[in-house]
Amino acid sequence: MLNGEKMLFSGMQATNVLTIGNYLGALRNFVKLADEYNCLFCVVDEHSITVRQDPAVLRKQARDLLTLYIAAGLDPEKNIIYYQSHVPAHAELAWILNCFTYMGELQRMTQFKDKSAKHADNINAGLFTYPVLMAADILLYQADVVPVGQDQMQHLEITRDIALRFNNIYGDVFTIPEAYIGKVGAKIQSLQDPSKKMSKSDENPNASVYMTDDRDTIIRKFRRAVTDSEACVRYSDDQPGIKNLITIYSCVSGKSPEEIEREFEGKGYGDFKSAVGEAVADTLAPIQLRQKELLADKAYVDGIIKTNAERAEYLALKTLRKVQKKIGFPERVR
Repeated sequence: MLNGEKMLFSGMQATNVLTIGNYLGALRNFVKLADEYNCLFCVVDEHSITVRQDPAVLRKQARDLLTLYIAAGLDPEKNIIYYQSHVPAHAELAWILNCFTYMGELQRMTQFKDKSAKHADNINAGLFTYPVLMAADILLYQADVVPVGQDQMQHLEITRDIALRFNNIYGDVFTIPEAYIGKVGAKIQSLQDPSKKMSKSDENPNASVYMTDDRDTIIRKFRRAVTDSEACVRYSDDQPGIKNLITIYSCVSGKSPEEIEREFEGKGYGDFKSAVGEAVADTLAPIQLRQKELLADKAYVDGIIKTNAERAEYLALKTLRKVQKKIGFPERVR
């Protein structure tokens, strides 16, 4: 796999179904990044259990996500696509890094505060130390770059702090990762509340378009999308609902916002929303078909899971063994 290019690590949680926001904002761009970097794309199922999960559902969603990576265009031979839980070094390094992370740093994490408010009956230690496991995910593979949204920047910053602290004590052990800055994906907002980001955990089913939605459902959701009273298709902050729909249409059609404004000049919202729905459905159809084929081919997917876990573990153990030696753990007798 390694060809001298820089390393890129990214992970997605195996909870709920991905939305078109996840696809247009991240997953679709991973395919382009795979040409520029040595990439690891992880299904971060260990992160998922900070919130109680149904075991059968979690297993299904993890497999769905892994096959969606491939269906979206990521080559499992060119990239390492794997389950976090299949590489024990993630948890082992996380424990070590816990001992180099300060309580005050973790207490400042806004996601811990947000999730604690949402899950007040289950404020567990894993939720608190979640950023340390994320740091282990990244540092384990000596990642040079990590594509992150604004909501994850704080976690990347603490990862850098932990790595620098460790390096200052033990020498040049970890690569200090940078946020991926470049052609980032579009920020897709909720169809029902355009002031909020489209979320796969939104309680309103009409707020998000999921990667598994059928054609009729997709078109119906767009027809119900919140707009405004101006009745003209214009890319403006004054029309956040329409601006969001133009952004989505631009992503799937390749047309600029200005071209879209001209295309729908003099037409009503109904025509525009139907066109967006049709275009999104057309974009998702081949991905959905390919994922369906993958899920039906158990032996092929199982082979990918096994091979990619081994590839990830090989890289992970090189870092873990170096860290264990640096901190003074006894050498293994072979």
